[in-house]
Amino acid sequence: MITSGEAVSLSIALTGSGGAGVMTAGQLLLEAATRCGLYGLMTRSTGPQIRGGEAAAMVRLSPKVVQSPGDRFDVLLALDFDNVQRFAAELPLDSSGLIIADPAAGDIPAFLRASGARVAQVPMAKLAKSVSGGRSAMIALGVLARLIGLPEQAVSDAVAASIGRRKPEALAASEEALQLGSAHAPDVTIPRLATPASKPQGRWSISGNEATGYGAIRGGVKFVGGYPITPATEILEWMAGALPQCGGALVQAEDELASINMVMGASFGGAPALTATAGPGLSLMIESLGLAVASETPIVVVDVMRSGPSTGIATKSEQSDLNIAVYGLHGDAPHVVTAPLSISDCLLTAQWSVHLAESLQTPVIVLSDQSIGQARAVIDRPKEISFGTRRLTPTEPIDNYARYAATESGVSPMSIPGQRCGQYTADGLTHNARGVPSSQAQDHVEQLHKRQHKLDAFDFSTHWAEIDGQGELALLTWGSSSEPLREAIEIARSQGINVKLIALRLISPPQPALLARALEGVRRVLVIEQSHGAQFWRYLRAYYDLPAEVVSIACPGPLPIRPGEVLAHIQKGASA
Repeated sequence: MITSGEAVSLSIALTGSGGAGVMTAGQLLLEAATRCGLYGLMTRSTGPQIRGGEAAAMVRLSPKVVQSPGDRFDVLLALDFDNVQRFAAELPLDSSGLIIADPAAGDIPAFLRASGARVAQVPMAKLAKSVSGGRSAMIALGVLARLIGLPEQAVSDAVAASIGRRKPEALAASEEALQLGSAHAPDVTIPRLATPASKPQGRWSISGNEATGYGAIRGGVKFVGGYPITPATEILEWMAGALPQCGGALVQAEDELASINMVMGASFGGAPALTATAGPGLSLMIESLGLAVASETPIVVVDVMRSGPSTGIATKSEQSDLNIAVYGLHGDAPHVVTAPLSISDCLLTAQWSVHLAESLQTPVIVLSDQSIGQARAVIDRPKEISFGTRRLTPTEPIDNYARYAATESGVSPMSIPGQRCGQYTADGLTHNARGVPSSQAQDHVEQLHKRQHKLDAFDFSTHWAEIDGQGELALLTWGSSSEPLREAIEIARSQGINVKLIALRLISPPQPALLARALEGVRRVLVIEQSHGAQFWRYLRAYYDLPAEVVSIACPGPLPIRPGEVLAHIQKGASA
C-alpha cells in the first residue's frame, strides 16, 4: 500500500504514443485541479517527429504555486509502452511510486520495473471501446481524478469547457468514459493534497509562450513577423489572434530572414515590432540584427531556446544560446539580452524588453526556452506594471536633421516616415550624425561610442535581477534555471541553511556594480545553469569580479534541473 497522508505536491506522468491524447488528458487534469483551488504545472516531452512517436504529459499539482518539475513522480499512467523507454531518464520513479498500466499494452519495460514502484492494471483500451466514440485518454483521466480525489463535477466542467457544448456527442462520450475510468480506478492510496475551502478567484492558466505574447502586447508591440519553428511557434499562434484586437497585425513570412527584415521595416515605420524563433532561426537572423544595431532600429527577438547545436533536439530544452545571443553579431555591436526567470515572468520580461528596445533604440534578444515556453502553469494574476514606454521622436520639424547626433543619453530622436524634415538613411554602412555613409575614422568611432554609451548610461533599475535572502552561500543563475533553485533554497532554509539567490534577468549589458553589491557578504558562489559548456559561468568570469570560492555547476540539457539536485549542491556548499 502506498503511504497516504498530506503532500506538498503531487507529480503525475501520462505516457503514450503521439495522438493517443495524453497531452489533452494532462491539460484537463490540470484544469480540473485548478477548479478545486490547486496550483499546477504541466510540462511536456515529445520526440522530434512531426506526427506520431512518443509523448508524455507531466503534471505537478500543489496547494502553492509551482513552476518547476518535482524530484520524482508519484504516479505514472501509461496508455501504451511504445517508445516509452525514450523517456527513461525523464521519468524518475522509486518504490513509493505507482505505475498504472493497460494489460493490453504488454510487458512493463525493465527500467520501470527496476524502480520498485507498485503496479496496478486498468483495461483502459477495452473500456474505451465499450463507449461509442470513447477514448482511452478520457478513461485515464477518470482513473487519475478518482485516485487523487478530484470531484467528479470539477473534471466534467473542465472537459465541457474544452470540448464545448457545440459537440454534444463527443461530450457525452467523454463523460461516460470518465465515469467508467473512475469506477475502475485501482484500490490504492496515494498522498493527498490539501485543497482550499473556497474557490480561488483571479488565477490564470497560461503557458510561457502565451505570457510572452501577452507581455509584448502590454509593452506596445503592434507588428509581428514570424516563421514557425519549435518551440516558439505558440507565441506566433497566440499573437496572430490577439494582435488584431489591439490594432496590430501578424504576417507569416517565408523564412526567418524575411521575418526579421519585416520587423525592422515595421519598426522603421514607427510600430513597435517583434519576431519569435529558436536557435537555428536566430543564427539566420544575425546579419539583420547587426543592421538593427547600426541603424539603431528598435526590435525584439524572442529566442525560445532548445537543445543544440544545429537541429539538436527540437522538443527539448537547454540554455545554450547565451553565447550567440551575447557575442554572435560581427563587429562591435552593443545590444540588450534579457531572460525570463519563470513561466509567469515571461510576461514581465517581454513587456520590459519592448520598453528597453523602444527606449534605447536597439535590438533586444529575449532568451526564453522550451522548458518554460511550452509549459503551462496556474499562477495568481500578475500585477499591472507600466514602464512608460516611449520612443524618442522629433516633436517639431528640425532643419538639418541629424538622426544619429550625439546626445547626453546616447539616444537621439528617431523620425517617423512622413515627418517634415525627418528624412534620413538607415542602413548598415558606417555613417555620420546625419546618416550619410562615411568611411572616415572619426565618424566610425563617434558612432561606436554613441551606441555603447546609450547602454552604459541607461538605468536598468531593479528589474536587472531578482535577489532573495542572505548568507555566505549564494546561488547565481539566470533564466529558467531560477525556479528549481528557488524551491531548493526554500527547503534548505527550513533545514537551517542560509542561502542567497541571485537570478539575472538582464544578461547583457553586464552590470558589475549591481552584482558586486548583491554579493556583499557572500563567501562561496554556486553558478548553476543548463548548458554543457558552462556558458554563463564563463560569461560572468569575463565581466564580473566574483568571490574567490566559485563553483561552476553546468547541467547540459535536455534533462531538467530538479530541486533535489540543487539541494544536494547547497548542502555540500554549506558544509565546505
